[in-house]
Amino acid sequence: MCGIVGAAAQRNVTEILLEGLRRLEYRGYDSAGLAVIEKNAENDISTAIRKEIGKVVNLEESLEQEPTKGHVGVAHTRWATHGKPTKNNAHPHRSSNITLVHNGIIENHQLLRESLIKKGYRFLSDTDTEVVVHLIEEFSKQVKTLKEAVQLSVAECEGAYALGVISDKEPEILIAARKGSPLVIGVGIEENFIASDQLALRQVTDQFIYLEEGDIAEISSSNIAISDKEGNVVKREKVKLTGNEQSASRGEYRHYMLKEIYEQPTLIQQTLQGRLGKTRVLEECFGTEAAAIFDQTQHVQLLACGTSYHAALVAKYWIESIANVHCTVEIASEFRYRKAYIPANTLVVTISQSGETADTLAALQKIKQQGILAALTICNVPNSALVRESHLSLMTEAGPEIGVASTKAFTTQLVALRLLAIVLGRRNGVTVEQEASMVEELQQLPALCSEVLTLDKTIEKMSEQFIEKHHALFLGRGIQYPIAAEGALKLKEISYIHAEAYPAGELKHGPLALVDADMPIIAVAPNDDLLDKLKSNLEEVQARGGQLFVFADTEANFTSTTECQVIDLPKVSEGISPIVFTIPLQLFSYYVAVLKGTDVDQPRNLAKSVTVE
Repeated sequence: MCGIVGAAAQRNVTEILLEGLRRLEYRGYDSAGLAVIEKNAENDISTAIRKEIGKVVNLEESLEQEPTKGHVGVAHTRWATHGKPTKNNAHPHRSSNITLVHNGIIENHQLLRESLIKKGYRFLSDTDTEVVVHLIEEFSKQVKTLKEAVQLSVAECEGAYALGVISDKEPEILIAARKGSPLVIGVGIEENFIASDQLALRQVTDQFIYLEEGDIAEISSSNIAISDKEGNVVKREKVKLTGNEQSASRGEYRHYMLKEIYEQPTLIQQTLQGRLGKTRVLEECFGTEAAAIFDQTQHVQLLACGTSYHAALVAKYWIESIANVHCTVEIASEFRYRKAYIPANTLVVTISQSGETADTLAALQKIKQQGILAALTICNVPNSALVRESHLSLMTEAGPEIGVASTKAFTTQLVALRLLAIVLGRRNGVTVEQEASMVEELQQLPALCSEVLTLDKTIEKMSEQFIEKHHALFLGRGIQYPIAAEGALKLKEISYIHAEAYPAGELKHGPLALVDADMPIIAVAPNDDLLDKLKSNLEEVQARGGQLFVFADTEANFTSTTECQVIDLPKVSEGISPIVFTIPLQLFSYYVAVLKGTDVDQPRNLAKSVTVE
């Protein structure tokens, strides 16, 4: 969603704020702005605000023309939820002497707006955010400090927010508040910061405090004071992060997405590292309580959104076939609003790249209230909200994923879920020999993924046939159907081609009506028990003049013809085939988007971390 950066320092913070926005641009990029409290030679205080439509580079150019200089400031890169991308709707927003940036959605903004208009406040934007800054201004007339005004204001706000607030009247102070949207404090030496993602601040600090639900912090260059939702002064743990900063750079690659596709063999190896013995999965990697929880698990409930939902669909096949445990999969954004039956001894598994996905977090909080055995999260970000809400966690170790269209996060999620299925299966009939065989498959996986990447140029050439296409149909059978769905999602996300996926057996139940010479069909065809069924389905397509593009196992015995172009993938066992077959679909979508000239890393209307409903 939107990206927030703030700073209180002994030095000029403008460039710190800008660099933070550059690093957060994956979270929002329809407008950007910053506000810095300035002091002139006569010690007069004022706040300089710069806002521009479009990407952060436009704001940089504006600041070159009109520089700002100050020790306290906030900045924001936006992904619209209320109001079109315009300068008035861009953050920061201001009311009298108060300025703020906001991530989230204020659900009762219309009622608050009407009340504030009656009190004489004039609204310049269409955003829900402007309500909050006017509300703080109103309460500041009744109390002595900015922090008190923020506390009273957020108590009136329903929904989700992460706020960074500054005031001309307290020019050394930055106020941060969090509910339902992520916000961290970066701790420096005689300087402190806030951000919606620690990635924004890694150039200035490696020490972070993670604000909890309802926390409000008063921050200066020399002090951090945090109060909880009850108003009590609290201490939050300071965490020192480690990691390779190079992961936030594109390096030699044209786009982050291509870099992240190529990182997958290494990162899959990293996900497996320390989690595999010679012949068994080390279930201790899930947490100290894992063994006791898995012993009691009789049902698994998977909750996820978007790409992570497709990973959950694959995991359902694995958990039921390997572990013989009943498994259900729900889209978190729907589950959170319905009454669900939760069987006894249910292990809830949430899946999220960021660990801050608002719908998944809300679904987890709801199901915990209903009573569950335990919660496990498969996540890419330590210390994220889902990690803190769960009993167990397994980090995917994918590193920062900057491209909005998820690639390495998805394949490493699949690896983590495969590990889960194996350790559950150990309790339900999987023999020592069977586990050893599955472990061997996982050990071979990075090399197989590297082999697939050698098909890069072949896939790029095939992609040329999609430059003028407007629709595409993806097909897969069994466990490959979710992979087909993920392939369709990638294509529509970054190339803007309308793409849908179907189980191949469903063709004759409706989608076959769409097949003609202008509707390309992309099929996923491993050499498994359903291969013959799939071939029959594809013959139905050819009989109706459809153009086929088949990603096939070398032993599947497909032959390229004018009507059927085949990309031969390495021989792969059925157990890990979903992971291997994902990568060529990612490359295919990437090259179609590049050829169509779209913004690959920052596709229109989308943001990386969806932290609002």
